[in-house]
Amino acid sequence: MMRLCAPDELAEGHSRGFVITEQKLLAVRKGGRVYLYRNRCPHRGIPLEWLPDQFLDASASLIQCATHGALFLIDSGECVAGPCAGQALEALPCEENAEGIWVEL
Repeated sequence: MMRLCAPDELAEGHSRGFVITEQKLLAVRKGGRVYLYRNRCPHRGIPLEWLPDQFLDASASLIQCATHGALFLIDSGECVAGPCAGQALEALPCEENAEGIWVEL
């Protein structure tokens, strides 16, 4: 397991990007739970964020691709609007404890 960050470094309703072993990842905290995905749009295979750590739409309720506006559910990664509708972000298993948020790649 590799540590991404301390639990308090990912606030409720916020997102963060990470690069671990040259792999781009994104994490979102929603409802007290952390969701982790590869930072790769299924439509073009490019990173999703428009600014560092900015992966969410204006309402902070969906993950949004900055390039073409595709919208993804935070809790499943499913694309619900845009050119990749019906596809999904690649989810990664993660764990959280008092020491950190962890990923197994």
